Amino acid sequence: MKLQTKSLLALALAVAASGAMAKVSPQEAAKLGKELTPIGAEKAGNKAGTIPAWTGGLKIDPSVEPSVDIYSSEKPLFTITAQNLDKYKGNLSAGQIAMFEKYPTYSMPVYKTHRTAAYPQAVYDKAKKNATSAVLAEGGNGILNFDETVPFAIPQNGMEVMWNHINRYRGGSFQRIYTKLGVQPDGTFTEVKLDARFMPPNYVSEGYDAKKDDNILFYYMQSVLAPARLTGNVLLVHETLDQIKQPRMAWTYNAGQRRVRRAPQVAYDAPSEGSAGMATADQTDMYNGAPDKYNWKIVGKKEMYIPYNSYKVGSQELSYDDLVVPGHLKRDLTRYELHRVWQVEATLKEGERHIYGKRTFYIDEDSWQIAHADLYDNRGELWRVSEGHALQYQKVGGMYYAGTVTYDVLSGGFIAEFSNEEGAEGFNFDFTASRRDFTTSALRRAGKR
Repeated sequence: MKLQTKSLLALALAVAASGAMAKVSPQEAAKLGKELTPIGAEKAGNKAGTIPAWTGGLKIDPSVEPSVDIYSSEKPLFTITAQNLDKYKGNLSAGQIAMFEKYPTYSMPVYKTHRTAAYPQAVYDKAKKNATSAVLAEGGNGILNFDETVPFAIPQNGMEVMWNHINRYRGGSFQRIYTKLGVQPDGTFTEVKLDARFMPPNYVSEGYDAKKDDNILFYYMQSVLAPARLTGNVLLVHETLDQIKQPRMAWTYNAGQRRVRRAPQVAYDAPSEGSAGMATADQTDMYNGAPDKYNWKIVGKKEMYIPYNSYKVGSQELSYDDLVVPGHLKRDLTRYELHRVWQVEATLKEGERHIYGKRTFYIDEDSWQIAHADLYDNRGELWRVSEGHALQYQKVGGMYYAGTVTYDVLSGGFIAEFSNEEGAEGFNFDFTASRRDFTTSALRRAGKR
């Protein structure tokens, strides 16, 4: 998919007016593509040889479908269990360790590490340009003077790392048919099927308006396809870049009432649609939205076992019954690899309210995609553990999730999202739409049963 450039005139003028300076020098940015990958990961492998050097990732190939498991012949190098857990704790998070303690059946099959992340050249070019120009807006609640993708390839603080996740390249625009499963402790579950459409403003087929879209990060519309009692309910979001200057604009259409309403509550810790109360709105995509409620700190880099190259989790040949057992996903379908991650800790600011008092994120260095998150309540107790099962989509050159799952280690239930199972259509990266397709009029049309 061809990358297009968004007009940056207004943002550039804002930077000039504020006197903000880029934090990375041209000499620092020159490391991108040399000792660092083009988007900022360490190109070299680790000393032990258990993490290889990055050599370009998987070549972009429009003919390759994500359902084809290119590593199907590989067997686990070893499996982490409750019995040998002590040997591997140094490469695990507190939440991962808690899963072993909670569930006797929990295990982590660990495979050979493949650094598959790869992106179009235009993404690399923009990341390098952004490195010497992008700056955080006041309070970190937006970004000034950047072009579309990774704004901070050489981050200086935790908030910059999180903005890299929020702005990472996902293949451009796409449509995704996916299912949310609300799984009870006994393994029974309910299904909510959704049609999600994601469109950055510079990808619209017509109707792009540099002035109106200046503070828009992306347009998003989500329609419920099943169950019947929810069919026709639709959510429309205009995601803003600076959500303090202009809060996220959201509307809902209720098919039963046949009414369009503003939905300012679709943010922060509001319950996520179809999550059975086990996930918040800002947990979608592992984390999204304004960062203003938290203080963000880089703890450091860590070598960690994270879900990666999750072809089995993304297989169209599996049913939901094949994937789910009481307490967690079926373990022989998961795949973990050792990768370097950025560890970022978010602590709730004094005077702010959120159900999570602390959140620790582990972000894959090769993709800037959150791989894992440990979520704590306001007493400081571990509450939920989230995993993002990553998959490189060779078709467009971009990494996204084959599935995400949030485990509630207190109740024993979990919420999971899958894109491809049971013959679902999965991703359509050829999706195109006009700006008019993300208006309240379009919202009403999409909600008609």
